[in-house]
Amino acid sequence: MDYKAAGVDIDAGNEAVRRIRALARSTFTSGVLSEIGSFGGLFQLESSRFRDPVLVASADGVGTKLKLAFLMGRHDTVGKDLVNHCVNDILVQGAEPLFFLDYLATGRLAPEVTEQVVGGMASACRDNGCALLGGETAEMPGFYADGEYDLAGFIVGAVDRQRLISGRAILVGDVLVGVPSSGLHTNGYSLARQIVFERLGLAVDAHVPELGRTIGQALLEPHRSYLPLIRPLLDGGRIKGMAHITGGGITENLPRVLPHGTAAVVDAAAWEVPPIFQWLRRNGQVPADDMMRTFNMGIGLIIVTARDKAEPLMEELAARGGRDARVIGEVVAGEPPSVSYVNLS
Repeated sequence: MDYKAAGVDIDAGNEAVRRIRALARSTFTSGVLSEIGSFGGLFQLESSRFRDPVLVASADGVGTKLKLAFLMGRHDTVGKDLVNHCVNDILVQGAEPLFFLDYLATGRLAPEVTEQVVGGMASACRDNGCALLGGETAEMPGFYADGEYDLAGFIVGAVDRQRLISGRAILVGDVLVGVPSSGLHTNGYSLARQIVFERLGLAVDAHVPELGRTIGQALLEPHRSYLPLIRPLLDGGRIKGMAHITGGGITENLPRVLPHGTAAVVDAAAWEVPPIFQWLRRNGQVPADDMMRTFNMGIGLIIVTARDKAEPLMEELAARGGRDARVIGEVVAGEPPSVSYVNLS
């Protein structure tokens, strides 16, 4: 026997690397000092860009949204999901991305699929000004089902210490500004898939009139990056805290940025819940509080700011394309930090 007979095709791995090398190089910024294929990626932090830099790092995955990609045979969006999710995770602390690393593991390596996945990552990295510095592609026969793969992403960014957003300045009376999501982003897919494919028995190409497209297209909508919208607002101390609304919804994520002695009240009627969430709730008969704890419900980012700063902040967001940002609640006294809802039905 040889390694290929055991299920690992080194030639396919080399072909995958050949295909993605140019994609990764297209994302390189001036700080990149190495080429794809090195044992480690080299990156030089520009001293002129940061006076007192703090590095901010995060890691995440795409979860069972990958199942949609497998069913639809479309692999160019999940890479964007992965990068944008990680970008948003460090953005809420005021950091801008420097470089990104990925891990792709599969049972049988298909270079054309790898190229699509990494192509999505490269596109998102370019959009966010972030270098795709390197990664790992692992072929693991017998571990993953044929035709399936898993993804993980690792990001490193930086922020000047004086501009770090920690949430410590949040006070009772501050308000919550909600910024719309583009859909489910990368969370809640285990429940969504159960409703769509098990309860309703739909195929991914089933057209849903209420959504104006197929259910597969609606669920595969890429995770939005908030960096282009928020970056110009980071100066001046107007933003006291931000929460990226991911797994756990507003219920679990907003308390992560609230200081001790505070809590939040969210008005669930303050924004129009997008049709995809209404459709899932109705067809799955999901309780309202469970929806809020599972999905982002149309709010992908929450900004905490002083009450007198909220209107100017929303005007600036609108001028930059965030026209549907709105006040969705306020900070109140409470312990431990938590979220309660009004008008939740």
